[in-house]
Amino acid sequence: MTDIKMIKPGELAKLHDEKGIHLIDVRTPAEFREVHTPIAVNIPLDTLNAEKVKQVLNGNEAGPIYVICQSGNRSTRACQKLIEAGVTNVVSVEGGTTAWAQQGLPVNRGKKTISLERQVRIAAGFLVLLGALLGMFINPWFSGLAAFVGAGLMFAGITDTCGMAMLLAKMPWNQVSGCKK
Repeated sequence: MTDIKMIKPGELAKLHDEKGIHLIDVRTPAEFREVHTPIAVNIPLDTLNAEKVKQVLNGNEAGPIYVICQSGNRSTRACQKLIEAGVTNVVSVEGGTTAWAQQGLPVNRGKKTISLERQVRIAAGFLVLLGALLGMFINPWFSGLAAFVGAGLMFAGITDTCGMAMLLAKMPWNQVSGCKK
């Protein structure tokens, strides 16, 4: 894995004020709608590719492309994905939108939504409880559901890739039409 360049939100805001920048928010459209920096363009991580980045740049490829998410985890993965696709001048925003807002920098707020991380915890908890209850009262083989979810959570923790989050990000309640800026 390549070392990803990082920038603090305050430094990024200053750069934007001085010369303008390209900022891509890789959260789900619903998360973006809830709160985002006014200078960001939303391209969810699961749809991010070099071609979409070129569309956002619109022929103006001077300077780095900055990437932001909720806390910095997805933006780092997005930078890695772009580097692997040949877009090398990318920088992740340290601490993400959370750090941006905590520093008192401007944000646009919209309709509240449940974060993707909370959705994963809710779904995983429900499936573990369901598997355990069905295993106790219906058939012991249903306990395999709880074991499968537990193994998935371990895999997500080890690899920093969560299949359940990727699946939930594609659900209709996490999609918002016309949410680009």
